[in-house]
Amino acid sequence: MPPRWLRRALLPLTTLLVVAVLALLVLVAGVAAALRPLTPRRRVLRAARFGTAYLVVDLRILFSCLRLWLRAPIAARREPTTWADAHWALLESALRDALWAGERHFGFRVVLDEPPRQDVAAVPVDEPLLVLARHAGPGDSFAIAHLLMTEYHRRPRIVLKDKLQLDPALDVLLNRLSCCFIPSRSGAGDDLPARLGRLAADLTGREALLIFPEGGNWTPRRRRRAIRRLRRRGHFAEAARARRMEHVMPPRPAGVLACLEARPDLDVVVAAHAGLDRLVSPSQVWRALPLVVPMRLRWWHVPTADVPRDGDARTQWLIDQWAEVDAWVAARPDGSVADPSTGTGLPTVGSTGQGDVAGELV
Repeated sequence: MPPRWLRRALLPLTTLLVVAVLALLVLVAGVAAALRPLTPRRRVLRAARFGTAYLVVDLRILFSCLRLWLRAPIAARREPTTWADAHWALLESALRDALWAGERHFGFRVVLDEPPRQDVAAVPVDEPLLVLARHAGPGDSFAIAHLLMTEYHRRPRIVLKDKLQLDPALDVLLNRLSCCFIPSRSGAGDDLPARLGRLAADLTGREALLIFPEGGNWTPRRRRRAIRRLRRRGHFAEAARARRMEHVMPPRPAGVLACLEARPDLDVVVAAHAGLDRLVSPSQVWRALPLVVPMRLRWWHVPTADVPRDGDARTQWLIDQWAEVDAWVAARPDGSVADPSTGTGLPTVGSTGQGDVAGELV
């Protein structure tokens, strides 16, 4: 990943590149629209229109961030609350527009299964939260962040892969909001737990730290790799338990433990979702368009008093929470994503994604 100073120096060039790709997508959308009678599912048209809408959102973010910077170019003279409020509002509107485009062109929908009312009422209103979410399927991180902002009026500080900084709008906006970008290469983030601990320590008010403890988007191949990694490190009991949890990857505890160590007063929300998680390769996403199964999300609240204080006990607690996520996903009736062109389902859990080897042992 290029350093931040280089990405900022290249920002005018990357903005021009976004404009050029946008113009190309408009052209592709025009041609696809003319050929619409020949393509009943209109995949190319859908993709081109969604890409156009997404890049328009990107450009709006970039020019809005430029306008905000021109109003207050010197950091020491900015009014912190006004600066933050403007960027949070920009993030909320950008997520809304991107998800609206996903719904209109791809059929992307989110169905929220809330816990009982008394459980919702038990979540502290004006205290920060630690949100631990499953990571699986296209668009899930955007959808969860948007739900936190719109349904629960939280300001999510998100932990993301650093390769997302290749999107210049996400790079500028989310860095201004003190989100955390972690290295995509395994082993490249030895200081990650300390960074997450500092981020948790700084949480105030209605902020929420959104972490995906699995460390990446769930796929059958990544799950097998994670289990093999546990076995190589001598964690045979953990590996055996992870093999029984077919719908999730074993959580990586270091970051979560660092957050709870820095802020033992944090209540925790665990978020599970299912529906689009079987789409584990670009080709599967392409074949599934338009989507006919929603992303169904369920969360539960763990009060700080119910979170163990001892490090080993916390690790076991986190694994137990992920076992609950696995059980909830397994119980969903919509376990496969139907392909309306054939009437068949795309691969369900246990099937292999692109490049996976069927029957490969962990």
